[in-house]
Amino acid sequence: MWMSVSGVRRVVGGLSVFAVSAGFAVVAGVGVAGAAPVTAEFNSDGYKVTRTISNGTPSEGDVITSKTVFKRTAGVHNLYAVRDFHPACMTYVDGSATVNGSAFRVNEVATDSVRLSAGATEWPMWGGDVKTFEFQYRVGADCARGTNLSTTVHFDGTVFVDDTTNGRGPSINVQKNVSTTAVSPVSGAQVGQPVTLSATVTGGADGDSVEFFDAGSKIGAGALANGVATLAWTPTTRGDHSITAKFADTARAVGSASAALIVNVSQADAQSSTTLAPISGAQVGKSTTLKATVSASGTGGTVTFKVGGTVLASVPVAGNGEATYAWVPTVAGAQNVEAVFAGRSGVTGSSTTANVTVAEQPAGTTSSTTDLSVVAGQVGVAQTISAQVSPANAGGTVTFKDGETVIGTATVDSSGKASLSWKPATQGQRIVAAEYSGAGTVTASSDQVSVQIAAPVDGEEPGNGTGSLGSLGNIFGS
Repeated sequence: MWMSVSGVRRVVGGLSVFAVSAGFAVVAGVGVAGAAPVTAEFNSDGYKVTRTISNGTPSEGDVITSKTVFKRTAGVHNLYAVRDFHPACMTYVDGSATVNGSAFRVNEVATDSVRLSAGATEWPMWGGDVKTFEFQYRVGADCARGTNLSTTVHFDGTVFVDDTTNGRGPSINVQKNVSTTAVSPVSGAQVGQPVTLSATVTGGADGDSVEFFDAGSKIGAGALANGVATLAWTPTTRGDHSITAKFADTARAVGSASAALIVNVSQADAQSSTTLAPISGAQVGKSTTLKATVSASGTGGTVTFKVGGTVLASVPVAGNGEATYAWVPTVAGAQNVEAVFAGRSGVTGSSTTANVTVAEQPAGTTSSTTDLSVVAGQVGVAQTISAQVSPANAGGTVTFKDGETVIGTATVDSSGKASLSWKPATQGQRIVAAEYSGAGTVTASSDQVSVQIAAPVDGEEPGNGTGSLGSLGNIFGS
């Protein structure tokens, strides 16, 4: 076991520890700020030995070099083994051992030392000869901070030389980590709703505590895990809150505090509920009205209707909180209908389901056809879209859709035509559909067309255009 030295001058076989002035000033055994080297010298068995640590005050993760210079002061001698001791919290850097500047094989790497050896006559040392041994070590996270950690060297040679003196130094004093603390942005905070506060700390260790404050008042603490601490915070008042995080001093790191983060807390969203009106008389090929009512009445948001998980349509919620859709079942038997309200600003989403039994298509029905007419257009410019239903005098309604979004519903007139005005909101290739509801003994039918919707013209506000774009149909086609 080798012992630590705490700035104490010792003499062992002529050992002397002193300040060296070869371009720097150090005191052996005492960590010096500014990454300064530290050196110790001693005499033993006809050698003057000079040991230098490249940085006496390293930080976690730094790589330091241990350099030992042997100068022969007596008669000829063969040096054949050198063991360099380092604090056990540091690790040897593979391949870093050198003798007189050249890489040299390592015979043993122990927890606290590295050993090199040569043949009995490989390292002859005549009077005045010099050999230099260097090793590199990486400073580990578990090194004690602000404490003198001892180093030394042992060496063997012929003529009964077996130097195993400990505590010769120089000592290494690992510095505390410099830490930083930063709070991550927070969005969507609401009164009475938990929100996660997160702080990232560099220089800390897993398990270290980080405290969170709201305008200087502590609101809780979290433990670091992979450099991040979190806290579930439930605001009680709306408005701007000044959130900070503080990482306190530890045995390994200097504390730090974050800059203030302003978090805006809004009033909590109103809770909604969605109900489906009773669904009766559902038959294959016959239109059945699906009506969902959102408890938080008012215009805004959409209700998406689904059957068996397949989306039928997304319908805007009207001012009375209702959304309706004409559903034409295609398969008989038990069906699960779902209505999902997406929510809107200030109102949470909600959903509901209902089980429906769809009857087979009755005998004596008449099939219908629907022919959709729509042309290419431009975002924000209205055009008339229409559908021709046959047979012409059947009545009923046609629901027009842009993808899954309902554009609107129009009544089929006596000529079998239903039409409405559409102002596209999204550019690109769009799938427009017309779904005829059927009426009486006439079954439902549908048609869809793919059209190209151009971007708004530069300098033109979307929505200023009116009327039909029939001329564009000649340019783009449908």
